[in-house]
Amino acid sequence: MGIVAKNLVKNVGDPPTRILHDISLEISRGEMFSISGRSGSGKSTLLYLLSTLDQPSEGSLIIDGRNITDMSIEELHRFRNNNVGFVFQFHYLLTELTALENVLLPARNSGQHLEKTSFAHELFYQFGMENKKDSLPSQLSGGEQQRIAIARALIMNPGYIFADEPTGNLDSKNGLIVMDFLKRINQERGATVVLVTHEREYAAMAQREIYLVDGRLTNEETFIANH
Repeated sequence: MGIVAKNLVKNVGDPPTRILHDISLEISRGEMFSISGRSGSGKSTLLYLLSTLDQPSEGSLIIDGRNITDMSIEELHRFRNNNVGFVFQFHYLLTELTALENVLLPARNSGQHLEKTSFAHELFYQFGMENKKDSLPSQLSGGEQQRIAIARALIMNPGYIFADEPTGNLDSKNGLIVMDFLKRINQERGATVVLVTHEREYAAMAQREIYLVDGRLTNEETFIANH
């Protein structure tokens, strides 16, 4: 199982401008996969299609044997909430909620926050943030906020984590901490991690790396051994 994308096309605007051209790829379950390319190459657009946050103009997306492009809005929302976690460049924490409340937000949306509370405490401990549970986002550093955002992405124990430039707003020290967490999630939890980054050293932490140029998949693909 895993992700199978076939002939994905994305057009935007009127008249339409083609952002992605006929993208076909497969991502194995449990893989750490990196999407690279220059600014404007279509990296984030592709990530949003693969993560179900956006719909392709043409083509199909199959995840674990289920055709995502044929799902109703309700089915898609349920699938996404139970199977997919997101980490963005900006943490998007709710300022009026504590760190713990932010982490539990996806579980609250599905009525599972009570049964997920002990797991949330475990995540805080694993991330070295156990003394920050009751802090508001404004009381946390940028690196701490991003760790909370990763914990929020993990609270439903999803099989897939999609990260769009997760270190883009951090200094190098905190960026490496965040990348180490993502790698641990992949190795220890078996989650499939799909990462967009322009940082060469972070892309190299993935097992496989693809390159986009002007919305097209190039023939250049890197397999990294011993990961």
